[in-house]
Amino acid sequence: MALTAEVKDELTHVEVGKTSVRAAELATILRFSGGLHLISGRIAVESELDTPQLARRVRRDLSELYGVRSEMTVLSASGVRRTNHYLVRVVDGGETLARQTGLLDARRRPIRGLPNRLTTGAPEEIEAIWRGAFLAHGSLTDPGRSAALEVTCPGNETAMALVGAAGRLQVPAKAREVRGVHRVVIRDGEAISDMLGHMGAKRSVQNWEDLRQRREVRANTNRLVNFDDANLRRSAQAAVAACARVERALEILGESTPEHLRYAGQLRLDHRDASLDELGHHADPPMTKDAVAGRIRRLLALADKRAIDEGIPGTDANIPADIDA
Repeated sequence: MALTAEVKDELTHVEVGKTSVRAAELATILRFSGGLHLISGRIAVESELDTPQLARRVRRDLSELYGVRSEMTVLSASGVRRTNHYLVRVVDGGETLARQTGLLDARRRPIRGLPNRLTTGAPEEIEAIWRGAFLAHGSLTDPGRSAALEVTCPGNETAMALVGAAGRLQVPAKAREVRGVHRVVIRDGEAISDMLGHMGAKRSVQNWEDLRQRREVRANTNRLVNFDDANLRRSAQAAVAACARVERALEILGESTPEHLRYAGQLRLDHRDASLDELGHHADPPMTKDAVAGRIRRLLALADKRAIDEGIPGTDANIPADIDA
């Protein structure tokens, strides 16, 4: 939630000069955060917002763009509403405002999606649509497996319009419905950064990228640690198995063990944790790791052949049950 609040705070303070862009943002906020109500037979436009700063921005735009007066009411936190919300309502001139902002058509019928003039507007107007939608009902989760920039939509039509708007900005977004609630979701990390940039949250883009990089470094470190642990476990198991087989081979062959093979086997037993290369350095005179490996391999093969001839357990017999030979 902290990320969402940071982004919304930054977007609330984005300064927009063009009237058409301000109108696109305001129309989207009204569409995603409120609705139309009948009060004493008159159509009223209402918008329920998260913060007093956003409520003031909406009231200012209503006054400057459409010349209408609005009133604000504080809705105290209760039940599912964990924090105070701010209800902006326009009664006088509400029907005219609804038509101007695309909430009503010419026949006084509610428009279920977004007005076509908005979704086919200039790129900065498309960006304003997404900014308004996020301010009204957006959220951003931390980078990671479940990272997402998400907007809750009032219906399927608005969700599809928002997906289309994202497509015009070259940002992949998907609409989905969960338990009757329509949402538009962007999950790819780079796509989230792109959309934050389009909306005007430049500072949040940098914070998001920093968080992404830290998470990726931490994830890579954890993978490497786990990989190293797995390699160490396999190496340890291989050393235990090798020593167990060499011990059994020397038991099977006894005094008949060729001296050069016995020497290699004893090297393995004297330096149980050493690699083949290290065993070669311990030898006198020094040997290559291939020479050490070859001698131990011949020792085990010779012992296994003797075990088969005599009908006794081979070199695998001494390997502990919990070790994968």
